[in-house]
Amino acid sequence: MNFVEGMIIMDMMTARPYDVRLMIRQGQLKGQTSGMCKGYAQANLVTLPRNIAYDFLLFAQRNPRPCPLLEVSNTGDRFLHQIAEDCDIATDIPKYRIYEHGELKGEYENVAEFWRDDLVSFLIGCSFSFEGDLLEADVPVRQIEEGKNVPMYNTNIPCQSAGIFHGNMVVSMRPIPYELVPKAVLITGQMPKVHGAPVHIGSPEVIGIKDLSKPDYGELVTIKEGEVPVFWPCGVTPQNIIMSSKPDFVITHAPGHMLITDVKNINLKF
Repeated sequence: MNFVEGMIIMDMMTARPYDVRLMIRQGQLKGQTSGMCKGYAQANLVTLPRNIAYDFLLFAQRNPRPCPLLEVSNTGDRFLHQIAEDCDIATDIPKYRIYEHGELKGEYENVAEFWRDDLVSFLIGCSFSFEGDLLEADVPVRQIEEGKNVPMYNTNIPCQSAGIFHGNMVVSMRPIPYELVPKAVLITGQMPKVHGAPVHIGSPEVIGIKDLSKPDYGELVTIKEGEVPVFWPCGVTPQNIIMSSKPDFVITHAPGHMLITDVKNINLKF
């Protein structure tokens, strides 16, 4: 389920990844991608200059929970070669962000005009990928039910530094009925390449979240009686790291607006 110029399109859940990427490339499909292409992995994007790419690669390796790598591009190459066929990194994501010196400079539906020959792209696993498995197990996924972007929060959980990169983890939150929390933990724990099991359950203040009603990214969703907020490591973590580390130039996806890959979720399990 997603939005095309404000319309809810239910068949996006069963669409082929290539068809959805092509629609995005042509400007026909806009909005966050939660619930799209059921069964296929989605990915976060971090694109930065080659002179700091090794630092970021090391950062991702040291922090595999929030930054599980799915593919790293060749320098200057806009096309992927492992997780998606005929996939242009600069056009096939619904919305991008550009940061300069740690400051957000703008959001764009296409970043081809900003592309440089020295850029290296990192594709990072996304928790949207395990939502299909949760739904199949009758575990509710509230942002899909409500047609919203998943709420995401900055935390006080430190990441391990590497080179210029340092800062704290970002988490995504899904309210889960108390009795289904063990099932949600077991299901997502089988998928470490898309963040794996939760990093925290309940008591948001323990991880530095002062107000659940005010997500730092995404949208507020309903928490019903008998549900507990469950927090997973999030691929928006690099954007928080970028704001802390202040590299000269970085392109990322906009939170919730992911790259849909050709990789099936089942192939990302243990």
